[in-house]
Amino acid sequence: MCTAINHSLCDGIGSSQFLHAWAHLTREPNTELTILPFHGRHVLKPRNTSQVHFTHPQYTRTHPSSHVDLHKLMMQSQSLVATSFTFGPSEVHFLKKQCVLSLKCITTFETVAAHTWRAWVKSLNLCPMQTVKLLFSANIRKKVNLPEGYYGNGFVLACAESTVKDLVVANNNISHGLKVVQHAKANLDNEGYIRSMVDLLEDKTVRVDLSTSLVISQWSRLGLEDVDFGEGKPLHMGPLTSSIYCLLLPVVGDANSVRV
Repeated sequence: MCTAINHSLCDGIGSSQFLHAWAHLTREPNTELTILPFHGRHVLKPRNTSQVHFTHPQYTRTHPSSHVDLHKLMMQSQSLVATSFTFGPSEVHFLKKQCVLSLKCITTFETVAAHTWRAWVKSLNLCPMQTVKLLFSANIRKKVNLPEGYYGNGFVLACAESTVKDLVVANNNISHGLKVVQHAKANLDNEGYIRSMVDLLEDKTVRVDLSTSLVISQWSRLGLEDVDFGEGKPLHMGPLTSSIYCLLLPVVGDANSVRV
């Protein structure tokens, strides 16, 4: 089964909720849904007076001409081939062991994202002083108390920043990358920061800064590998195509692994 869902309607969590509801009613058409859909978009509307009190480096109003457009550089320099790598518990544990002891509570996502970002930047042979970014989606439903069943886009883009030197040249492991990824996530604990971003996005001249950025979208915790229409769970779940994002996908039958 292939689905195409407009991102203006819902995000990954909303898509998963819809598919699970559809599958549930297919298997048991006379039962009620466990989670009722909530379509009210007003709960995340911008404030009457815009209050952008934080910097949001993941967005830009103009094309940053002083930066190298890494995506254009890659497309022009060599042909790209889609590929995937599976990180099991042993690989993730190996990466975590490289980190300094001061980094606590390291998640699998943080580890794999930092490693992938570092490898991507390392492959490009950039100037050591070039600033590069890692953009990744972060669920904010609980942080801003969105109603259960909210179908809209209940996420924001987190942004980790580093110079190439600090990320790749000066470090032989992923500890620096992990530190800035954790810092980017910590910013989202501040509801004021999130509301500032919502207000910023009301400006239609603002767009995501992709010039020096790797974008990672995590599909590995959406539960899509468990959608059952009555014929059993999927043997595989993934995108038909993706030319923009690096996706983290679930490994069917192995909840402790992730496919990049």
